[in-house]
Amino acid sequence: MSATLCLVGGTFDCFHAGHRALLEAALDCDNVEVWVTSDAIAAEKDPRIKPQSKRQQDILDWSGNRPLSTHILEDSWGPAPTRVDATHIACTPETRVNCEKINQMRIDGGLPSLEIIEVDHVLAEDGQSISSSRIRQGSIDREGVLWIRDSDLTRPVHLPKTLDSELKEPMGTLFPGPEDTPEVAIRAAVEAIPTFSPCLIAVGDVTVNALLEIGWVPDVGIVDGLTKRTAWDGELDRSSFRGQLSCENPPGQLTPDLLESADLALDFAFSEDGGPVLLEVEGEEDLAPIVIHLLAPLGTVVLYGQPASGVVLRLTDESTKARCRTMLDSFEVR
Repeated sequence: MSATLCLVGGTFDCFHAGHRALLEAALDCDNVEVWVTSDAIAAEKDPRIKPQSKRQQDILDWSGNRPLSTHILEDSWGPAPTRVDATHIACTPETRVNCEKINQMRIDGGLPSLEIIEVDHVLAEDGQSISSSRIRQGSIDREGVLWIRDSDLTRPVHLPKTLDSELKEPMGTLFPGPEDTPEVAIRAAVEAIPTFSPCLIAVGDVTVNALLEIGWVPDVGIVDGLTKRTAWDGELDRSSFRGQLSCENPPGQLTPDLLESADLALDFAFSEDGGPVLLEVEGEEDLAPIVIHLLAPLGTVVLYGQPASGVVLRLTDESTKARCRTMLDSFEVR
């Protein structure tokens, strides 16, 4: 019997459990070729997609010594319509129609159809499919685990003493600047924002105001009327924000009210008819970045002030989410 060859095509960003299931099914064949979309094609889909070399390497690292190779996909169809030695093609339910089109192209060209291996999606904790887009959206990790849990929405939690020293250190890149002219540090931080970042969130009255002073309106601004836990004597231009929300979050706590309000703010900021949102916290917003990173899409930039030092910029990526989840898990229920 002739050796079987299965072709698989896709972007394979944030290599996840669904990708593994697809390739495991393809590996029932003697050989597998994985055609990974080029950087040019991927950039048109989402500029946050990882480089093609990284996406290929993730597949190879997973496959080990099994008979699988990776190649660059430069167009919509790849080699499938014309490969004489191919016998199978693997897909998910929504891409089966493309496989059927490929088979018609093969028949028209005098080649036999490929046997289609259709693999169901792997489901996340919430029953929805695991996908790279949902991972980039920021709601799940690569195994389909939700970053925000139901329990986070049911009760307030309190900051443990074990986190005091960790939270005093900048969680990100510190841009230094004089305390009396925060615009200096803010300008430097803004210049460092990646071009692919989908969202800017600013935490703290001084930080939000400094952004407005240089003509930059954050997608979400979170303020509590305080600086260094005393009343801030500045005046914020609220007219720059299309939406305004409020919530309660006592000092040293993270409340469901803050989490739900921050989620609403992000939804409004990204909605077609939305725009920048100001979230005013009754209590303190110092701990807000923890839940913001868990809610935000990958690539989001969070800015917050570091007392007497400058402003901190932290990019929301998978490692940031994991760190924030670990911190939130250590908070205490009283």
